[in-house]
Amino acid sequence: MGMKAKVLLLGMVFGFTLTQVRASEYDMIYKMFVGTDLTIAWVILTAIVVGSLGMKILKLTGNTTVNGQKLEISRKPLRRGVLFGAALFGTGWGLSGACPGTVLAQIGSGRVLGLFTLAGMLLGTYAYALLMQKQ
Repeated sequence: MGMKAKVLLLGMVFGFTLTQVRASEYDMIYKMFVGTDLTIAWVILTAIVVGSLGMKILKLTGNTTVNGQKLEISRKPLRRGVLFGAALFGTGWGLSGACPGTVLAQIGSGRVLGLFTLAGMLLGTYAYALLMQKQ
């Protein structure tokens, strides 16, 4: 199996998992943000813990891939617009019930709202690129 097929398969498994834990449902995202059902918050926390452990293991093994290639892992600098961008991202997430991962799961499961959210994300990314060119 080629690398593109593996990535596609992994993406499909990820989307299926998001759908199974109901992370692509607007009601579940709403309940998380108002604190009445923290299932999705626990899923996010679990992902953070697993990712952190994976990063620690990478550091302990010398930041190499399974093929022995060197990985460069660097911290991103904190820039002026990060707080505004985070607030905008959270607002969009709360209003649409989707983040970049779950919007694709929404579209894959036939939720029309996901198409509008994806269009908004693409327009926002384009606007960001235009703003960054002017700086």
